[in-house]
Amino acid sequence: MRALLLALPLLLSTPAIADETTGRILAFDRVANVIVLDDKTIWPLADTTETSPDLVAGDMVRIDYVGGGDTGVASITSILRVEG
Repeated sequence: MRALLLALPLLLSTPAIADETTGRILAFDRVANVIVLDDKTIWPLADTTETSPDLVAGDMVRIDYVGGGDTGVASITSILRVEG
């Protein structure tokens, strides 16, 4: 039992993992700071998220993010246009 109690903090703390995804922009709401990809995933942006300044619907993008938390995304670090 003591071993379980000592290991519990390690089991509950999940490390942040950097990850990326790609997709085509379906909609980009600059007022609400939200990008919707063509697979209907919604990506809320922080004020500190690096984005290409001229992104528009139809652009293919790579989203770099840090995974974690209940939603699977702790923070989005950048959204950049890619060829494709």
